[in-house]
Amino acid sequence: MVRGTHRYPPMDRVIYGVPLAEALAAEVDRLDAKAVYVMASGTLNRQTDVIETVRRVLGNRLAGVCAKIGSHTPRSDVVTAANQARAAKADLILTVGGGSVTDAAKMVGLCLGNDVTAPEQLDRFRAQITPDGQTERPPVKAPPVRSIDVPTTLSAGEFTHFAGCTDTARNVKESFSHPLMMPQAVILDPAVTIHTPEWLFLSTGIRAVDHAVEDICSINPTPFSDGMSLQALRLLAAGLPAVKASPGDLQARLNCQLGAWMSIMGSQNGVAKGASHGIGHVLGGAAHVPHGYTSCVMLPHVLRFNQPVNAERQKWVSEALGHPDKTAGDAVAALIASLALPATLRDVGVKPEQLDEIATGSMHDRWVHTNPRKIDGPPAVRALLDAAW
Repeated sequence: MVRGTHRYPPMDRVIYGVPLAEALAAEVDRLDAKAVYVMASGTLNRQTDVIETVRRVLGNRLAGVCAKIGSHTPRSDVVTAANQARAAKADLILTVGGGSVTDAAKMVGLCLGNDVTAPEQLDRFRAQITPDGQTERPPVKAPPVRSIDVPTTLSAGEFTHFAGCTDTARNVKESFSHPLMMPQAVILDPAVTIHTPEWLFLSTGIRAVDHAVEDICSINPTPFSDGMSLQALRLLAAGLPAVKASPGDLQARLNCQLGAWMSIMGSQNGVAKGASHGIGHVLGGAAHVPHGYTSCVMLPHVLRFNQPVNAERQKWVSEALGHPDKTAGDAVAALIASLALPATLRDVGVKPEQLDEIATGSMHDRWVHTNPRKIDGPPAVRALLDAAW
């Protein structure tokens, strides 16, 4: 018999299909926030009226705006924002943007709860991966300030309590965590995503596909995540091409957002990912490849590598993507091609001389060690990288 425990995450609610101004006003009132520190995408702040809408809704409850978070969430940007939020006596953080901004807000909460005022102090709280692939996490005090997140991409990090933060001195993206780093509420307004560049919206959609696929094919799947992941794939397989064909289709965009939400349910309950995520983390930190693109170039090859050990579950993936006649690797590759997204490491700017470093670094990521087919060293990773080259 299947045995397990399902844990509900410490998130109050997800509001979907409601306009940002309406949903935000209601949530700020519900939480009785008096000083809201806003963390926003720089492009949204400079080139759209979205942040002006936020300013208007918040009025005198606005405690400050940070629109200077770099890609992959650099430590220095995080600590600068935390120091500003601390000085402003913020009692709530609002994010409007993609995954880097989402992770930054989580890290600001960590900094505020653990008296971090300088980037190097984050060394005390980063996860360490042991040689046998175990994750060791040091004690972390709870964030005293939580967030409301308004995502503009589909990477779905707003539904987890993990944050990736890059140590730019060592070019390594590291993992941080506390259960209350998860946002208190998420607002899914498809109209806000209209401003997201097409390549970013679609590629983060493939990131969500990657979440769902690696959960279905995981070494420890759960019944709940199986159901959510399969529906996520159905929504994304239909929604992403629809957005590509008609960028103004708000229902298709919302379906993609709902699919991204469903894709992450396994992560909330400890379902282990595989090598696509693991190698992707290193490609992001070491080669500055956006995480949506890392999934585009790695997921089909990881599926083909894993097929000998989980072919039956991979059939579920093919069926959910609408291609029961294809292997899962080919079905995912076909979806990526239909969206005109990059398919090789060359396409995303990775240099041949970086491959050995990426292969070695990947062995320090926990998800490489939980790949369904054992990866026993850098040469195995290098073979996957060569296939993706």
